[in-house]
Amino acid sequence: MTVETAVRTYMNLINGEWVSSISWLTFDSVNPADTSDVVGRFQASVAEDAVAAVEAADAAFAGWKSVAPSRRAEILYKAAELLEANLERNAAELTREEGKTLASSRMEVKRSAQTLRYYASEGLNVAGETLPSDDPTTFVYTKKEPLGVVTVITPWNFPISIPARKIAPALVTGNTVVFKPASDTPLIAFRLVEALHEAGLPAGVLNFVTGSASKTAAPLTTHPAVKAVTFTGSTGAGESIHRSVRLSTRVQLELGGKNPLVVLEDADLDHAAELAVKGGFELTGQACTGTSRVIVMDAVYDAFVGKLAAKAKALRIGSGLAAGVDVGPLANASQLDNVLSYVAIGLEEGAELVCGGERLTEGEYASGYYVTPAVFAGVTPDMRIAQEEIFGPVIAVLRAGSLQEAVRIANGVEYGLSASICTSDDTKMRYFVDHSESGMVKINRPTTGNAVNAPFGGVKMSSTATYRESGRGALEFYTRVKTVYHGIAPLKG
Repeated sequence: MTVETAVRTYMNLINGEWVSSISWLTFDSVNPADTSDVVGRFQASVAEDAVAAVEAADAAFAGWKSVAPSRRAEILYKAAELLEANLERNAAELTREEGKTLASSRMEVKRSAQTLRYYASEGLNVAGETLPSDDPTTFVYTKKEPLGVVTVITPWNFPISIPARKIAPALVTGNTVVFKPASDTPLIAFRLVEALHEAGLPAGVLNFVTGSASKTAAPLTTHPAVKAVTFTGSTGAGESIHRSVRLSTRVQLELGGKNPLVVLEDADLDHAAELAVKGGFELTGQACTGTSRVIVMDAVYDAFVGKLAAKAKALRIGSGLAAGVDVGPLANASQLDNVLSYVAIGLEEGAELVCGGERLTEGEYASGYYVTPAVFAGVTPDMRIAQEEIFGPVIAVLRAGSLQEAVRIANGVEYGLSASICTSDDTKMRYFVDHSESGMVKINRPTTGNAVNAPFGGVKMSSTATYRESGRGALEFYTRVKTVYHGIAPLKG
């Protein structure tokens, strides 16, 4: 049997049926650690497929919004069980598609199941409020209602956990969903949809289309039946969506980051270097909350750079499926080209490449998108490698003479997603928290990571800064408030 015949073809899910694209065209998802390994074949959907998915979701909305909240929760709980029952398969497929280590993939699948359970529980608490009225014959209260059809468009770097934290609150509040995953990681997205479908979602409540955004995005964002769009991805794509949607369409955008870690004189430098490595290199730098800049006090700058470089050089690079690997490949050829171009830009700008930034092409690396983690020293705030999102394993280390200067440098970019400080001084911690222009602040923690029950999101060009993801507050995006004035007839006699 040839590899070609062994490749499985996966379908779209529209109105409860697994169907081919109207185009009859497909595309392959390949392993970035070994591009000869085809993970699966998926539907190259076109606008007509997207329209069919939206119309199916629209038709299913009236029935789904009337389903008891406890039944919706039951389905999410069951889907979580199905994800965990197939943990090893799901984690291995995630690693084959995206490249991250198997340990990271296991954690992501488990977190996605946790997210489903969290919103299954929180969905039972969605309620309005009663309000005092000057008129004793009028009872004033509010109720929260679902919006209708929600379009979910997600990236490839967290290809199951980000969809889960969007789809779960949408479903539990009574909305129907059309989900388009990134084309680099459609299989693990399929597994999430498969679990929800098998858990008992009625036909049309969750619809799934794969393929190019250029062929499907317009109906998914502009169709009159679409009442909300939630998107995570590049700032450029987010801006395009924001411009295209109808005035009445609710939009949630989580976009780029240029996240700083500030290291003060009193910091434990070994710990600070570990935080930088974890935030900047653990996911091959492919996280919107990844540590892209480290701003270090002059007094400890050279010592810190030495420790960071030593830790970066010690990282083992390879396939995420291999034991002992710390850093996997970049997700695709475009990512590889982008990272290598920024390494060249850093050198042209006069920064010192302390280590890394080289493409690996020999032996086990020959068929993958591998690059060694790069550390630049001597970086100034105006350099492009200190201003622009690279989305790869490249850390720029900058100098600062004071905490105030460090905060100015940290805030001196267009993004504001996550920021961290490494210090033992409570006063300086509080100053950083109060003056950091970011949606999330960490203290002696990596810039990456967020709790399922805590709000997630940024400010400035990192987000629309309207509705947060994750946590109880995420439910607000998927519901609207209706105010009711209930007249009460006066008692007679």
